[in-house]
Amino acid sequence: MRTNAKTTRRQNIRYRIRAKVAGTAQKPRLSVFRSNTDIYVQLIDDDKAVTLAAASSKEKDIKAQAGTKSEKSKLVGQSIARKAKELGIENVVFDRGGNLYHGRVKAVADGAREGGLIF
Repeated sequence: MRTNAKTTRRQNIRYRIRAKVAGTAQKPRLSVFRSNTDIYVQLIDDDKAVTLAAASSKEKDIKAQAGTKSEKSKLVGQSIARKAKELGIENVVFDRGGNLYHGRVKAVADGAREGGLIF
Protein backbone atom coordinates (compact mmCIF):
# COMPACT_ATOMS: atom_id res chain seq x y z
CA MET A 1 0.00 0.00 0.00
CA ARG A 2 3.02 2.26 -0.01
CA THR A 3 2.68 3.10 -3.71
CA ASN A 4 -0.98 3.88 -3.19
CA ALA A 5 -0.05 6.47 -0.56
CA LYS A 6 2.47 7.98 -2.97
CA THR A 7 -0.02 8.35 -5.80
CA THR A 8 -2.68 9.71 -3.44
CA ARG A 9 -0.23 12.32 -2.17
CA ARG A 10 0.66 13.43 -5.71
CA GLN A 11 -3.03 13.61 -6.65
CA ASN A 12 -3.73 15.85 -3.66
CA ILE A 13 -0.86 18.12 -4.71
CA ARG A 14 -2.37 18.30 -8.21
CA TYR A 15 -5.75 19.28 -6.77
CA ARG A 16 -4.16 22.09 -4.74
CA ILE A 17 -2.33 23.40 -7.79
CA ARG A 18 -5.45 23.26 -9.97
CA ALA A 19 -7.45 25.18 -7.36
CA LYS A 20 -5.07 28.11 -7.84
CA VAL A 21 -4.08 27.80 -11.51
CA ALA A 22 -6.51 28.23 -14.40
CA GLY A 23 -5.99 29.08 -18.04
CA THR A 24 -7.92 31.37 -20.37
CA ALA A 25 -7.84 31.84 -24.12
CA GLN A 26 -5.38 34.76 -23.80
CA LYS A 27 -3.27 33.11 -21.07
CA PRO A 28 -3.66 29.32 -21.29
CA ARG A 29 -2.39 26.76 -18.80
CA LEU A 30 0.81 24.94 -19.78
CA SER A 31 0.16 21.51 -18.30
CA VAL A 32 3.01 19.00 -17.93
CA PHE A 33 2.58 15.24 -17.63
CA ARG A 34 5.69 13.19 -16.95
CA SER A 35 5.75 9.43 -17.43
CA ASN A 36 8.73 7.17 -16.85
CA THR A 37 9.83 7.33 -20.48
CA ASP A 38 8.19 10.38 -22.07
CA ILE A 39 6.94 13.87 -21.29
CA TYR A 40 3.78 15.53 -22.61
CA VAL A 41 2.73 19.19 -22.52
CA GLN A 42 -0.53 20.88 -23.45
CA LEU A 43 -1.80 24.43 -23.71
CA ILE A 44 -5.28 24.33 -22.20
CA ASP A 45 -8.09 26.91 -22.17
CA ASP A 46 -9.96 26.00 -18.99
CA ASP A 47 -12.88 28.36 -19.72
CA LYS A 48 -13.87 26.33 -22.79
CA ALA A 49 -12.20 23.09 -21.59
CA VAL A 50 -10.28 22.72 -24.84
CA THR A 51 -6.67 21.90 -25.69
CA LEU A 52 -5.16 24.60 -27.90
CA ALA A 53 -1.82 22.89 -28.66
CA ALA A 54 0.14 19.87 -27.53
CA ALA A 55 3.67 18.51 -27.80
CA SER A 56 5.44 15.42 -26.54
CA SER A 57 8.72 13.58 -26.65
CA LYS A 58 7.06 11.05 -28.99
CA GLU A 59 7.00 13.49 -31.92
CA LYS A 60 9.14 12.29 -34.81
CA ASP A 61 11.62 15.19 -34.84
CA ILE A 62 12.19 14.97 -31.06
CA LYS A 63 12.30 11.17 -30.90
CA ALA A 64 14.95 11.13 -33.64
CA GLN A 65 17.27 13.29 -31.53
CA ALA A 66 19.93 11.56 -29.47
CA GLY A 67 20.26 12.63 -25.87
CA THR A 68 18.99 12.24 -22.35
CA LYS A 69 15.36 12.55 -21.30
CA SER A 70 16.11 16.02 -19.87
CA GLU A 71 17.54 17.19 -23.19
CA LYS A 72 14.49 15.88 -25.03
CA SER A 73 12.26 17.61 -22.47
CA LYS A 74 13.91 20.92 -23.33
CA LEU A 75 13.15 20.27 -27.01
CA VAL A 76 9.51 19.59 -26.07
CA GLY A 77 9.40 22.97 -24.32
CA GLN A 78 10.78 24.69 -27.40
CA SER A 79 8.27 22.84 -29.58
CA ILE A 80 5.27 23.96 -27.51
CA ALA A 81 6.60 27.53 -27.53
CA ARG A 82 6.83 27.42 -31.32
CA LYS A 83 3.23 26.15 -31.58
CA ALA A 84 2.04 28.82 -29.14
CA LYS A 85 3.69 31.55 -31.21
CA GLU A 86 1.82 30.29 -34.29
CA LEU A 87 -1.42 30.70 -32.33
CA GLY A 88 -0.41 34.18 -31.16
CA ILE A 89 0.07 33.19 -27.52
CA GLU A 90 2.92 34.69 -25.51
CA ASN A 91 1.82 34.43 -21.86
CA VAL A 92 0.99 31.14 -20.14
CA VAL A 93 0.39 29.81 -16.64
CA PHE A 94 2.68 26.90 -15.72
CA ASP A 95 1.12 23.77 -14.21
CA ARG A 96 3.78 21.30 -13.08
CA GLY A 97 1.18 18.57 -12.59
CA GLY A 98 2.14 17.65 -9.03
CA ASN A 99 5.78 16.98 -9.95
CA LEU A 100 8.67 18.74 -8.30
CA TYR A 101 10.09 21.66 -10.27
CA HIS A 102 13.43 20.11 -11.18
CA GLY A 103 14.85 17.74 -13.75
CA ARG A 104 12.62 17.14 -16.75
CA VAL A 105 9.84 19.47 -15.60
CA LYS A 106 12.31 22.33 -15.20
CA ALA A 107 13.85 21.48 -18.59
CA VAL A 108 10.42 21.88 -20.24
CA ALA A 109 9.97 25.26 -18.57
CA ASP A 110 13.45 26.41 -19.61
CA GLY A 111 12.86 25.31 -23.20
CA ALA A 112 9.52 27.11 -23.32
CA ARG A 113 11.11 30.29 -21.96
CA GLU A 114 13.88 30.07 -24.56
CA GLY A 115 11.18 29.69 -27.20
CA GLY A 116 9.64 32.99 -26.11
CA LEU A 117 6.86 32.06 -23.70
CA ILE A 118 6.41 34.24 -20.63
CA PHE A 119 5.30 32.77 -17.30
